[in-house]
Amino acid sequence: MTRRSQQVTKADPQKIWNEAMADSRLRESQFTSLSSAEVQPLYGPEDAPGDYDEKLGYPGQYPFTRGVHPSMYRGRLWTMRQFAGFGSAAQTNERFKFLLEHGQTGLSTAFDFPTLMGYDSDDEISLGEVGQVGVAISSLRDMQALFDGIPMGEVSTSMTINGPAPIMLAFYIAAAERQGVDPKILRGTIQNDILKEYQAQHAWLVAPEPALRMISDMIAYCVKHVPRWNTISISGYHIREAGSTAGQELAFTLANGMEYIRRGVAAGLDVDEFAPRLSFFFDSHLDFFEEIAKFRAARRIWAKKLRCEFGAKDPRSWMVRFHTQTAGVSLTAQQPENNIVRTAFEALAAVLGGTQSLHTNSMDETLSLPTEKAVKIALRTQQIIAEETEVCHVADPLGGSYYIESLTDRLEAEAEEYFKEIEERGGVVASIESGFFQSEIHRSALRYQRQLERGEKKVVGINCYREDEAGPTIDLHRIDAKVESEQCQRLIDLRAERDPKAASDALDAIRTAAQDGSNLIERFVTAAHAECTLGEIARVLRAEFGKFQEPKIL
Repeated sequence: MTRRSQQVTKADPQKIWNEAMADSRLRESQFTSLSSAEVQPLYGPEDAPGDYDEKLGYPGQYPFTRGVHPSMYRGRLWTMRQFAGFGSAAQTNERFKFLLEHGQTGLSTAFDFPTLMGYDSDDEISLGEVGQVGVAISSLRDMQALFDGIPMGEVSTSMTINGPAPIMLAFYIAAAERQGVDPKILRGTIQNDILKEYQAQHAWLVAPEPALRMISDMIAYCVKHVPRWNTISISGYHIREAGSTAGQELAFTLANGMEYIRRGVAAGLDVDEFAPRLSFFFDSHLDFFEEIAKFRAARRIWAKKLRCEFGAKDPRSWMVRFHTQTAGVSLTAQQPENNIVRTAFEALAAVLGGTQSLHTNSMDETLSLPTEKAVKIALRTQQIIAEETEVCHVADPLGGSYYIESLTDRLEAEAEEYFKEIEERGGVVASIESGFFQSEIHRSALRYQRQLERGEKKVVGINCYREDEAGPTIDLHRIDAKVESEQCQRLIDLRAERDPKAASDALDAIRTAAQDGSNLIERFVTAAHAECTLGEIARVLRAEFGKFQEPKIL
């Protein structure tokens, strides 16, 4: 009996899916990322080409796309930080102790506007701002009060300050020495990223070149005297908060980092002497997958640049170790409880992206400094992710996702295009002075604002699912007006009680160092011990180095 051979035709699943998609009825929406990049309806192998070892590798191995440690969170959870700082040093000291008692594993310090700008609390320009959005620190005495009863040799401290960062670190070192702590064992990070201040946040003391000179001095000083300290936290956070896209945050942050590397090398340091002590600080926004891809791209780009372009040989120099803060700009004053949910998703993206340290914003931060209740909920958010979701069992659990790998590749390519343009414009400083960075961020912010106003991008409680609200529906934290008067009185007392000659000599030494090129940080530490104030030291620097005139970009 002869059987007729039958030819079986295999269906093409992609063709079937394409036809089904063509017939599908789609909801009205712009299918783009938060950064306005087009998003395909489906991703497959063709969207993530390339060699596995070259592009991904393994956690703890070059190019570190999948994480900087082999075991990731199986070995150690990220450091849980909550931004704390308000009113006086004594009040913030109480908040620090509250957070440590509730399971926080590192301290993160916010400073008020006068401190961020290098002015004493009793300067006339500080009127009404003392202690309002952070802690007021004008002297060594304030720094000592901030860490009273907290063993500075045991706790890791982060300080978010830039223009006056070298002075603030000098206060911190001097306070530790007054506690009997050897600066060689101090652990922590000071942001000290002046380049992004000119690009986005606008808190500087002097022009870019002398500011970079002070950073080079700090790197050299810390290599010798404070070797466990992270001298710069190269920050994309404020670039993103000013309105940049994820790609711009990635590109501008890493470009700034490479400029700091160049400055350190130009100052005579071997790249492997200081690169391992540079860290990064990124925003985690609401586009869940784009943020995860951004963190992975950052690790890969930095590893390639440090090894191939800067000749770093120490694998620690190749690593992007980074702190993450959830997106303050995503918080809404309307329906503030919704911010708990926003923060949770942003924090989860940071963890899945492999962060080493995390700050979760409190639900009330768009309305005031956080209350103890709000800050505890924000901390508990991290603890729930760590202890209950089980996402920490696997390193880079989304690695290999066609979508994630495609996004990682796209963001890397976008960053490379920006690196090329920055170089063509004469480098980072020249691009700041011409207003290039500022213009790019401004255009992105304006585009997003218009998308919100047209309803193309949705924000719950703002342009959809709105409710009538007479005012805030939660309790808010207010700063008592007496904080300012009491802080000013402490400065009056300090100036009356200190040795005037020691203070004057210390300021003269800073003036001389500014002129002859010797290391300024050594002089700042001496001035801190002589009880010179922040404003007095900053005044000398402004007089010697001049002020920065921001370019017009509109």
